This record gives sequence, C-alpha cells and structure tokens, in this order.
Amino acid sequence: MNDGLIPRRYALALFKYAKEKNITEPVYDEMKQVIDSFQKYPELQKVMANPFVSREDKAKLLTGAAGDKIEDAYKSFVKLILDANREQYALQMALAYRDIYRKDNRIAQVEVTSASALNDEQVEKIKNIVRDAYKGMTLEFSFKVDPEIIGGFIITVDSNRLDASVSNELQQIRKKLLRSN
Repeated sequence: MNDGLIPRRYALALFKYAKEKNITEPVYDEMKQVIDSFQKYPELQKVMANPFVSREDKAKLLTGAAGDKIEDAYKSFVKLILDANREQYALQMALAYRDIYRKDNRIAQVEVTSASALNDEQVEKIKNIVRDAYKGMTLEFSFKVDPEIIGGFIITVDSNRLDASVSNELQQIRKKLLRSN
C-alpha cells in the first residue's frame, strides 16, 4: 500500500472527527507541535519504527510530542494508530492533518529567507506585501536567515517562490554569460 495513502486516510479521519467535535484548531495546534517535535528530535521516528520499544513508551512519546495540553481526540488517535500498528506513520499523519486543515481554512504557509536578520519595519513591510498579494487567506509567517543568499530575500508561499536574492541574480548572470559563448 502507498505510504502516503495510509497517513492521509488517518489524518482525514481525525480531521472529520475533530470537525464534528468542533476542535479542528486545537488538534491543528497539536499536530504542529508533533511536527516540531519530530523535527527537533529525528530519533523519534526511529523509535516509532522500532518493534522493541513498548507500546506504552510510544504512547507517552507521542502524547508528549503534542505538548502539555492535549485534546482527548488526540489521545484517542494515538491509541488508534498504536492499535493498528501504524505509529511509524505518526509524523506523516501530522503533516497530512496540517495540510488538510490549512486547505480547509485557506491558510498559506509563508517562509521568508534573508541574508541577515530583518528589523521589525522590514518584517512588517514584507508581511504587508504578501498580505496584499494573498487577500482573503490567512498567512502563517516564518522567517529564517541564510547568509549564503548574500543579500535580498526569498519568499515562499506554499509552492510559489519569489527569489529576489543576490545569489540568484549572480546565478542568472552566470547562465546568461554561459549561453552567450
């Protein structure tokens, strides 16, 4: 069976259940926390796939990964995936839930990459530009610094990318020079 299909089915079932209970947003927050936990602690994925780690330990890890305050729906979900021996897909399920929630609520993920840290005025200016371009959508911003882009910025909104970095400009000039020979 397709590894993407299993997590999506479980995530969709959780989303529908959460929607019936009117708790999609708290579960969304838990899923974001689970994703963060898996990213901070990559060994967590190995633990979930390890058949020698007890079911109770996996349950504790998965509930702990969701944060301090968790919904009963998430606890039941953890039990469900452990009962079905699907815990190795926990991260993919969280990612799928996040995507389903964002699509249902018209939320776009915006990542801004700059060569150095932006000041408050620059951050607000970029946020306003993106808000104007994506009217009617809720935008979740994240900012990161990558000195390798030399200067400028890169804005990625879901799968759309605006690369106004100096490194990209240099690369485009290099390509033009190579084509002219």
